Amino acid sequence: MDGVIVPDLPPEEGARFYDALERARVDPILLAAPTTTPERLARLAARSRGFLYYVALTGVTGARAHVAVDLEAGVRRARELSKLPVCVGFGISTPEQAAEVRRYADGVVVGSALIDRIAAESQARARLEAAAEFVTALKAPLRP
Repeated sequence: MDGVIVPDLPPEEGARFYDALERARVDPILLAAPTTTPERLARLAARSRGFLYYVALTGVTGARAHVAVDLEAGVRRARELSKLPVCVGFGISTPEQAAEVRRYADGVVVGSALIDRIAAESQARARLEAAAEFVTALKAPLRP
């Protein structure tokens, strides 16, 4: 394990946990939202290790038909305040969206769309194959 994402543990309340992760050489990865103030964004970036997770949208996670129109500006703002790579997640669900986000972000995080494909299959082998096919499709436009 290289890192841990705890979505609802702000740095002010999680100092002991984040310190313990760092002592164990596990990266605490904090999330920044489009509504995060510049001051808070700088604080999140300072506490994160590995990468800063930029949330692509407000609201709950899950597959979306389109990437938020103001996402690129938000990622650029995060990059100005962080020395870490900025990876984008929440709502990224297609290879086309991953390719779009990769133009201005350092990485793409896909969760719900992958879970949806796994859950759609009833057999273990089919779940594995569906996951592998989807990940392969997601990675294809990200490679040089």
